[in-house]
Amino acid sequence: MGIVKNGKVVVLLNGRFAGRKAIVVKTYDEGKGDRKFGHAIVAGIDRYPRKVTRAMGKNKLKKRSKVKPFVKYVNYNHIMPTRYVADIDLKKVLDDEVLANPETRNESRKTIKKVFEERYLNQAACKSEKKAAGVSFFFKKLRF
Repeated sequence: MGIVKNGKVVVLLNGRFAGRKAIVVKTYDEGKGDRKFGHAIVAGIDRYPRKVTRAMGKNKLKKRSKVKPFVKYVNYNHIMPTRYVADIDLKKVLDDEVLANPETRNESRKTIKKVFEERYLNQAACKSEKKAAGVSFFFKKLRF
């Protein structure tokens, strides 16, 4: 599938995380192993950061900027690609071996949480305007 590439922001359509945004980490167009269909590894946000204002202190800002991430395999039929691309690189953190073992999966989720929270607080430090728009879209809750 030509549209779904690494770094693409997608919206999940089915299941527990329906309506949640995620970033594509790795794609398998032809399928792999027991998943004989096109699928992708995605890392997304289950609980979005809350609204912050300029008047809030540092501690309150830190508390309201917390994120709860998720990691999963998703069939291409159950994701909707958006026009946005995010420059959050998670390839080093996630792969098939990590997701196969529950302990390593949990550790990777914790590192992804740190990456997401750090990136949320440093949204201004983006190289291109297009990727900055993708990151800001990714961290906003989808209203529907």
